Amino acid sequence: MTNVLPISTRAEGAHWSPVSPPRLLTRPGILGTYPPADRSPALVYLASLGSGSRRAMRGALEAIVGLLGDGQHDAVSLPWHLLRHEHTAAVRAILSERYAPATARRMVAALKGSLRAAWRLGLMDAETYRRAIDVEPVRGSRLPRGRALDTGELAALFRVCAADPTPAGARDAGLLSVLYGAGLRRSEAVTLDLGNVDPDRGVVTVRSGKGRKDRVTYLPAGGVAAVRSWLQVRGEAERPLFLSVNKGGRLVWRRLTDAAVRVVVVKRACQAGVTAFSPHDLRRSFVSHLLDAGADVSAVQGLAGHASVSTTARYDRRGERAKQKASSLLHVPFAGRLTPR
Repeated sequence: MTNVLPISTRAEGAHWSPVSPPRLLTRPGILGTYPPADRSPALVYLASLGSGSRRAMRGALEAIVGLLGDGQHDAVSLPWHLLRHEHTAAVRAILSERYAPATARRMVAALKGSLRAAWRLGLMDAETYRRAIDVEPVRGSRLPRGRALDTGELAALFRVCAADPTPAGARDAGLLSVLYGAGLRRSEAVTLDLGNVDPDRGVVTVRSGKGRKDRVTYLPAGGVAAVRSWLQVRGEAERPLFLSVNKGGRLVWRRLTDAAVRVVVVKRACQAGVTAFSPHDLRRSFVSHLLDAGADVSAVQGLAGHASVSTTARYDRRGERAKQKASSLLHVPFAGRLTPR
Protein backbone atom coordinates (compact mmCIF):
# COMPACT_ATOMS: atom_id res chain seq x y z
CA MET A 1 0.00 0.00 0.00
CA THR A 2 1.37 3.43 -0.90
CA ASN A 3 2.16 5.54 2.14
CA VAL A 4 -0.11 8.49 2.66
CA LEU A 5 1.76 11.68 3.46
CA PRO A 6 0.54 14.18 6.04
CA ILE A 7 -0.32 17.69 4.99
CA SER A 8 3.28 18.72 5.49
CA THR A 9 5.49 18.30 2.42
CA ARG A 10 7.31 15.15 1.35
CA ALA A 11 10.57 17.04 1.79
CA GLU A 12 9.91 17.05 5.54
CA GLY A 13 10.22 13.26 5.44
CA ALA A 14 6.92 12.52 7.21
CA HIS A 15 4.88 9.55 6.13
CA TRP A 16 1.85 7.51 7.06
CA SER A 17 1.83 3.76 7.28
CA PRO A 18 -1.20 1.47 7.05
CA VAL A 19 -0.90 0.62 10.76
CA SER A 20 -0.95 4.19 12.07
CA PRO A 21 -3.39 7.06 11.49
CA PRO A 22 -2.32 10.04 9.37
CA ARG A 23 -1.10 12.99 11.38
CA LEU A 24 -1.52 16.56 10.29
CA LEU A 25 1.94 18.02 11.00
CA THR A 26 1.24 21.72 11.08
CA ARG A 27 3.91 23.79 9.39
CA PRO A 28 5.24 26.81 11.32
CA GLY A 29 3.11 29.88 10.80
CA ILE A 30 0.08 28.03 9.45
CA LEU A 31 -2.16 28.99 12.37
CA GLY A 32 -1.16 32.60 11.96
CA THR A 33 -2.84 32.65 8.56
CA TYR A 34 -5.84 30.53 9.60
CA PRO A 35 -9.25 32.22 9.28
CA PRO A 36 -10.93 33.56 12.43
CA ALA A 37 -13.33 31.34 14.38
CA ASP A 38 -16.40 32.78 12.67
CA ARG A 39 -15.02 31.40 9.39
CA SER A 40 -14.14 28.01 10.79
CA PRO A 41 -15.50 25.33 8.40
CA ALA A 42 -16.44 23.09 11.34
CA LEU A 43 -18.44 25.83 13.05
CA VAL A 44 -20.19 26.81 9.82
CA TYR A 45 -21.07 23.17 9.15
CA LEU A 46 -22.31 22.51 12.71
CA ALA A 47 -24.40 25.68 12.67
CA SER A 48 -26.33 24.27 9.70
CA LEU A 49 -27.53 21.28 11.76
CA GLY A 50 -30.30 20.82 14.29
CA SER A 51 -29.36 20.72 17.98
CA GLY A 52 -29.53 16.92 18.26
CA SER A 53 -27.46 16.30 15.14
CA ARG A 54 -25.06 19.07 16.12
CA ARG A 55 -23.96 17.24 19.26
CA ALA A 56 -23.42 13.96 17.44
CA MET A 57 -21.53 15.51 14.54
CA ARG A 58 -19.38 17.64 16.85
CA GLY A 59 -18.32 14.42 18.55
CA ALA A 60 -17.59 12.84 15.17
CA LEU A 61 -15.41 15.78 14.14
CA GLU A 62 -13.48 15.69 17.41
CA ALA A 63 -12.79 11.99 16.87
CA ILE A 64 -11.48 12.75 13.38
CA VAL A 65 -9.31 15.52 14.82
CA GLY A 66 -7.78 12.82 17.00
CA LEU A 67 -6.62 11.12 13.82
CA LEU A 68 -5.53 14.22 11.93
CA GLY A 69 -4.36 16.54 14.67
CA ASP A 70 -1.10 17.02 16.50
CA GLY A 71 -2.69 17.26 19.92
CA GLN A 72 -2.98 21.05 19.78
CA HIS A 73 -6.17 21.42 17.72
CA ASP A 74 -9.86 20.86 18.15
CA ALA A 75 -12.60 20.75 15.54
CA VAL A 76 -12.78 24.54 15.40
CA SER A 77 -9.07 25.25 14.96
CA LEU A 78 -8.09 22.34 12.70
CA PRO A 79 -7.26 23.64 9.18
CA TRP A 80 -9.80 21.49 7.34
CA HIS A 81 -9.10 23.32 4.09
CA LEU A 82 -5.64 21.73 3.95
CA LEU A 83 -7.00 18.19 3.75
CA ARG A 84 -6.47 16.37 0.47
CA HIS A 85 -7.70 13.10 -0.96
CA GLU A 86 -4.93 11.05 0.65
CA HIS A 87 -5.97 12.30 4.09
CA THR A 88 -9.72 11.76 3.67
CA ALA A 89 -9.19 8.33 2.11
CA ALA A 90 -6.98 7.30 5.02
CA VAL A 91 -9.46 8.62 7.58
CA ARG A 92 -12.30 6.77 5.85
CA ALA A 93 -10.28 3.52 5.95
CA ILE A 94 -9.50 3.88 9.66
CA LEU A 95 -13.09 4.77 10.57
CA SER A 96 -14.41 1.75 8.67
CA GLU A 97 -12.10 -0.50 10.70
CA ARG A 98 -12.76 1.03 14.11
CA TYR A 99 -16.48 1.73 14.04
CA ALA A 100 -19.72 0.07 13.05
CA PRO A 101 -20.65 0.85 9.42
CA ALA A 102 -23.48 3.24 10.29
CA THR A 103 -21.27 5.15 12.76
CA ALA A 104 -18.39 5.33 10.28
CA ARG A 105 -20.76 6.63 7.57
CA ARG A 106 -22.00 9.35 9.92
CA MET A 107 -18.44 10.38 10.75
CA VAL A 108 -17.44 10.51 7.08
CA ALA A 109 -20.53 12.67 6.47
CA ALA A 110 -19.31 15.08 9.17
CA LEU A 111 -15.88 15.20 7.51
CA LYS A 112 -17.42 15.93 4.12
CA GLY A 113 -19.69 18.55 5.66
CA SER A 114 -16.72 20.46 7.06
CA LEU A 115 -14.92 20.28 3.71
CA ARG A 116 -18.04 21.52 1.94
CA ALA A 117 -18.15 24.47 4.36
CA ALA A 118 -14.46 25.18 3.65
CA TRP A 119 -15.25 25.28 -0.08
CA ARG A 120 -18.25 27.55 0.44
CA LEU A 121 -16.12 29.88 2.56
CA GLY A 122 -13.66 30.18 -0.31
CA LEU A 123 -10.89 28.37 1.57
CA MET A 124 -10.73 25.52 -0.99
CA ASP A 125 -11.12 25.63 -4.75
CA ALA A 126 -13.78 23.44 -6.34
CA GLU A 127 -11.39 20.88 -7.82
CA THR A 128 -9.48 20.38 -4.55
CA TYR A 129 -12.77 20.00 -2.68
CA ARG A 130 -14.14 17.52 -5.23
CA ARG A 131 -11.03 15.37 -5.02
CA ALA A 132 -10.96 15.49 -1.20
CA ILE A 133 -14.51 14.17 -0.81
CA ASP A 134 -14.12 11.54 -3.52
CA VAL A 135 -13.78 8.53 -1.21
CA GLU A 136 -15.41 5.12 -1.35
CA PRO A 137 -18.60 4.77 0.71
CA VAL A 138 -18.40 2.74 3.91
CA ARG A 139 -20.21 -0.50 3.25
CA GLY A 140 -21.67 -3.17 5.48
CA SER A 141 -24.30 -3.37 8.19
CA ARG A 142 -24.77 -4.65 11.71
CA LEU A 143 -27.73 -6.07 13.53
CA PRO A 144 -29.99 -3.17 14.57
CA ARG A 145 -29.57 -1.68 18.02
CA GLY A 146 -32.32 -1.42 20.58
CA ARG A 147 -35.57 -3.30 20.94
CA ALA A 148 -39.31 -2.91 20.99
CA LEU A 149 -41.10 -3.25 24.32
CA ASP A 150 -44.05 -5.61 24.46
CA THR A 151 -47.47 -4.53 25.67
CA GLY A 152 -46.98 -6.17 29.07
CA GLU A 153 -43.83 -4.14 29.69
CA LEU A 154 -45.54 -0.91 28.68
CA ALA A 155 -48.47 -1.66 30.97
CA ALA A 156 -46.08 -2.31 33.88
CA LEU A 157 -44.35 1.04 33.30
CA PHE A 158 -47.59 2.98 33.35
CA ARG A 159 -48.76 1.08 36.47
CA VAL A 160 -45.73 2.18 38.50
CA CYS A 161 -46.23 5.76 37.34
CA ALA A 162 -49.90 5.66 38.38
CA ALA A 163 -48.91 4.24 41.78
CA ASP A 164 -46.56 7.18 42.44
CA PRO A 165 -48.58 9.85 44.30
CA THR A 166 -45.97 12.59 43.75
CA PRO A 167 -46.04 14.99 40.78
CA ALA A 168 -43.26 12.88 39.23
CA GLY A 169 -45.70 9.99 38.79
CA ALA A 170 -48.11 12.04 36.67
CA ARG A 171 -45.29 13.73 34.79
CA ASP A 172 -43.55 10.46 33.94
CA ALA A 173 -46.79 8.90 32.70
CA GLY A 174 -47.33 11.90 30.42
CA LEU A 175 -43.72 11.76 29.27
CA LEU A 176 -43.87 8.04 28.45
CA SER A 177 -47.13 8.62 26.61
CA VAL A 178 -45.59 11.10 24.16
CA LEU A 179 -42.40 9.05 23.73
CA TYR A 180 -44.34 5.89 22.93
CA GLY A 181 -47.86 7.02 22.01
CA ALA A 182 -46.73 9.86 19.72
CA GLY A 183 -43.32 8.46 18.79
CA LEU A 184 -41.35 11.54 19.81
CA ARG A 185 -37.59 11.66 20.18
CA ARG A 186 -36.58 12.63 23.71
CA SER A 187 -35.09 15.89 22.40
CA GLU A 188 -38.50 16.66 20.89
CA ALA A 189 -40.39 15.72 24.05
CA VAL A 190 -38.39 18.04 26.31
CA THR A 191 -38.83 21.01 23.96
CA LEU A 192 -42.63 20.72 23.97
CA ASP A 193 -44.48 23.69 25.37
CA LEU A 194 -48.00 23.64 26.72
CA GLY A 195 -49.35 25.11 23.49
CA ASN A 196 -47.87 22.27 21.43
CA VAL A 197 -50.36 19.75 22.83
CA ASP A 198 -54.10 19.85 22.22
CA PRO A 199 -55.67 17.18 24.48
CA ASP A 200 -59.14 17.78 23.05
CA ARG A 201 -58.03 16.59 19.61
CA GLY A 202 -55.09 14.44 20.70
CA VAL A 203 -52.77 16.54 18.52
CA VAL A 204 -49.07 17.03 19.28
CA THR A 205 -47.20 19.65 17.24
CA VAL A 206 -43.45 19.14 17.09
CA ARG A 207 -41.48 22.32 16.40
CA SER A 208 -38.01 22.11 14.87
CA GLY A 209 -37.61 18.36 15.06
CA LYS A 210 -34.66 16.59 13.50
CA GLY A 211 -33.59 18.45 10.37
CA ARG A 212 -35.43 21.52 11.70
CA LYS A 213 -38.70 20.09 10.47
CA ASP A 214 -42.07 20.74 12.06
CA ARG A 215 -44.65 17.98 12.07
CA VAL A 216 -47.98 17.01 13.57
CA THR A 217 -48.49 13.67 15.28
CA TYR A 218 -51.29 12.25 17.39
CA LEU A 219 -51.82 10.68 20.81
CA PRO A 220 -54.08 7.64 21.27
CA ALA A 221 -56.81 7.84 23.93
CA GLY A 222 -54.63 6.44 26.71
CA GLY A 223 -51.89 8.94 25.91
CA VAL A 224 -54.38 11.81 26.01
CA ALA A 225 -55.58 10.64 29.43
CA ALA A 226 -51.99 10.52 30.72
CA VAL A 227 -51.25 14.04 29.50
CA ARG A 228 -54.52 15.37 30.96
CA SER A 229 -53.60 13.82 34.30
CA TRP A 230 -50.24 15.57 34.23
CA LEU A 231 -51.80 18.91 33.26
CA GLN A 232 -54.06 18.71 36.32
CA VAL A 233 -50.93 18.55 38.46
CA ARG A 234 -48.87 20.99 36.41
CA GLY A 235 -51.43 23.73 35.97
CA GLU A 236 -52.05 25.89 32.90
CA ALA A 237 -49.05 28.22 32.94
CA GLU A 238 -47.32 28.59 29.60
CA ARG A 239 -43.94 27.36 28.34
CA PRO A 240 -42.38 23.98 29.22
CA LEU A 241 -44.77 21.05 29.17
CA PHE A 242 -42.55 18.73 31.20
CA LEU A 243 -41.02 20.22 34.32
CA SER A 244 -38.40 19.09 36.79
CA VAL A 245 -39.49 17.70 40.16
CA ASN A 246 -37.15 18.13 43.14
CA LYS A 247 -36.40 15.51 45.79
CA GLY A 248 -39.14 16.93 48.00
CA GLY A 249 -41.71 16.22 45.29
CA ARG A 250 -42.21 19.87 44.37
CA LEU A 251 -42.44 21.17 40.83
CA VAL A 252 -39.49 23.26 39.67
CA TRP A 253 -40.34 25.61 36.83
CA ARG A 254 -37.47 24.38 34.71
CA ARG A 255 -37.61 22.42 31.48
CA LEU A 256 -36.78 18.74 31.70
CA THR A 257 -33.47 17.85 30.02
CA ASP A 258 -32.49 15.03 27.65
CA ALA A 259 -30.38 13.48 30.40
CA ALA A 260 -33.29 13.63 32.86
CA VAL A 261 -35.47 11.66 30.43
CA ARG A 262 -32.96 8.79 30.52
CA VAL A 263 -32.97 8.92 34.33
CA VAL A 264 -36.78 8.67 34.31
CA VAL A 265 -36.70 5.66 31.95
CA VAL A 266 -34.08 3.81 34.01
CA LYS A 267 -35.93 4.51 37.26
CA ARG A 268 -39.32 3.38 36.01
CA ALA A 269 -37.88 0.27 34.31
CA CYS A 270 -36.31 -0.78 37.62
CA GLN A 271 -39.53 -0.18 39.54
CA ALA A 272 -41.60 -2.10 36.98
CA GLY A 273 -39.17 -5.02 36.68
CA VAL A 274 -38.76 -4.32 32.97
CA THR A 275 -35.54 -5.20 31.17
CA ALA A 276 -33.42 -2.10 30.62
CA PHE A 277 -34.28 -0.01 27.57
CA SER A 278 -33.43 3.42 26.20
CA PRO A 279 -35.78 6.36 25.57
CA HIS A 280 -35.33 5.73 21.85
CA ASP A 281 -36.60 2.18 22.28
CA LEU A 282 -40.01 3.66 23.01
CA ARG A 283 -39.86 5.27 19.58
CA ARG A 284 -38.80 1.96 18.05
CA SER A 285 -41.78 0.38 19.83
CA PHE A 286 -44.06 3.05 18.38
CA VAL A 287 -42.96 2.24 14.83
CA SER A 288 -42.92 -1.54 15.31
CA HIS A 289 -46.36 -1.72 16.91
CA LEU A 290 -47.96 0.50 14.27
CA LEU A 291 -46.51 -1.62 11.46
CA ASP A 292 -47.59 -4.77 13.26
CA ALA A 293 -51.12 -3.40 13.49
CA GLY A 294 -51.20 -2.93 9.72
CA ALA A 295 -50.57 0.81 9.51
CA ASP A 296 -49.32 2.05 6.14
CA VAL A 297 -45.54 2.49 6.27
CA SER A 298 -45.70 5.92 4.61
CA ALA A 299 -48.17 7.09 7.28
CA VAL A 300 -45.84 5.80 10.01
CA GLN A 301 -42.98 7.62 8.29
CA GLY A 302 -44.91 10.88 8.51
CA LEU A 303 -45.85 10.37 12.15
CA ALA A 304 -42.25 9.54 13.10
CA GLY A 305 -40.82 12.43 11.10
CA HIS A 306 -38.44 10.25 9.12
CA ALA A 307 -36.86 11.57 5.96
CA SER A 308 -37.52 8.31 4.08
CA VAL A 309 -39.45 5.06 4.33
CA SER A 310 -36.15 3.17 4.49
CA THR A 311 -35.37 4.91 7.79
CA THR A 312 -38.77 3.88 9.15
CA ALA A 313 -38.09 0.29 8.09
CA ARG A 314 -34.85 0.32 10.10
CA TYR A 315 -36.88 1.04 13.23
CA ASP A 316 -38.89 -2.15 12.81
CA ARG A 317 -38.05 -4.52 15.68
CA ARG A 318 -40.77 -7.12 15.14
CA GLY A 319 -38.25 -9.77 14.09
CA GLU A 320 -39.15 -13.28 13.02
CA ARG A 321 -42.74 -13.02 14.23
CA ALA A 322 -43.43 -10.26 11.72
CA LYS A 323 -41.85 -12.25 8.91
CA GLN A 324 -43.92 -15.32 9.78
CA LYS A 325 -47.08 -13.21 9.89
CA ALA A 326 -46.26 -11.68 6.51
CA SER A 327 -45.55 -15.09 5.03
CA SER A 328 -48.95 -16.37 6.19
CA LEU A 329 -50.63 -13.75 4.00
CA LEU A 330 -49.57 -15.66 0.89
CA HIS A 331 -51.68 -18.39 -0.60
CA VAL A 332 -50.06 -21.35 -2.31
CA PRO A 333 -52.79 -22.97 -4.44
CA PHE A 334 -51.86 -26.58 -3.75
CA ALA A 335 -54.86 -28.83 -3.07
CA GLY A 336 -53.00 -32.07 -2.50
CA ARG A 337 -51.75 -34.87 -4.75
CA LEU A 338 -54.12 -36.64 -7.04
CA THR A 339 -54.50 -40.30 -6.10
CA PRO A 340 -54.23 -42.56 -9.19
CA ARG A 341 -57.17 -44.90 -9.72
